[in-house]
Amino acid sequence: RQVAELGATRLVLVDHSEAALYAIDQELARRIEERHLALEVVPVLGSVANRERMAQVMHRFGVRTVYHAAAYKHVPLVEYNMAAGIRNNVLGTLAVAEAAERAGVERFVLVSTDKAVNPTNVMGASKRLAEIILQGMHSRGSRMRISMVRFGNVLASSGSVVLRFREQVRAGGPVTVTHPEITRYFMTIEEAVQLVIQAGAMGGDAEVFLLDMGQPVRILDLARKMIKLSGRTVQDEQHPDGDIEIVYTGLRPGEKLYEELLISGNASGTDHPRIWKGVEEGVDAGQVETAITALRVAIRKNDCEAMRDILLRVVREYQPPTELADVLYSAPPAYGRRRGDRDHCGEAVAGSQVVELPVARR
Repeated sequence: RQVAELGATRLVLVDHSEAALYAIDQELARRIEERHLALEVVPVLGSVANRERMAQVMHRFGVRTVYHAAAYKHVPLVEYNMAAGIRNNVLGTLAVAEAAERAGVERFVLVSTDKAVNPTNVMGASKRLAEIILQGMHSRGSRMRISMVRFGNVLASSGSVVLRFREQVRAGGPVTVTHPEITRYFMTIEEAVQLVIQAGAMGGDAEVFLLDMGQPVRILDLARKMIKLSGRTVQDEQHPDGDIEIVYTGLRPGEKLYEELLISGNASGTDHPRIWKGVEEGVDAGQVETAITALRVAIRKNDCEAMRDILLRVVREYQPPTELADVLYSAPPAYGRRRGDRDHCGEAVAGSQVVELPVARR
């Protein structure tokens, strides 16, 4: 929406969600008509992990600037679906960046996250690896101007806790909070987008830009405020007759009490008062290339232990939970599988097992 107002002549939208792509395409069409904008909008349905599709898009439309925001970002869901998260966040970033480089794209901006700093989850580690890949491209002499922008939660974006609280309040509660002391940084969508565009215009040497998000917000305080703003009261020990109860559900796999924006603690100011520039160590390009090759194999086999080991070798700050939470990896064997059968990856099943299927009863 903001790029549409900045004088661009063509805006190429790439999304794998048909419904989301249709919605934004229709909205922009109305905006163009109402405001008489000289802008062509091109909706492209496809996955960022499809290297050939991305290359075709970059070449065909002469793309000059890429804002790469595509990622699976819901921490528990990515923890439960490691292969899908890593394929999208890591291999998707690599595919788009390489396609952009070959097509002569001038500027590449990665929308990153504060969860990439000292990550405790697959989502954060995968985004940090995406940053490392782009830093490696720059260090080997890419002519693209590359920059990365890290920030925290965006209010009312998809998956936002604000939307969940709103629905829970409407339903009369309870409102669920993982931990009474958990905090997060928040920013509005409009603020975040403005600063991403400005930071991208500043950078080019694979810098990591940090957005000033103010003070972190305690999620419990946010829940209480949203209940109060709805015209209801909180039910707790001091107010047993309150309307809506707040229930603590416990930290989910890979979740931290608080987020950070810097790995090293080194940051310097820029010409913009709300944008800082971080100093981060890179990783040997050969090591990254080896890791990517190994990740492709591990993803194909859904070998979650291998995926975790690879992330640990490259993302040195990664501190994963002890237990793997991936739903497919931890699922029991399917009924009736026998020696000689093939699993979902085409690998021979080692065990010899025949299971009687339960009989349906009326």
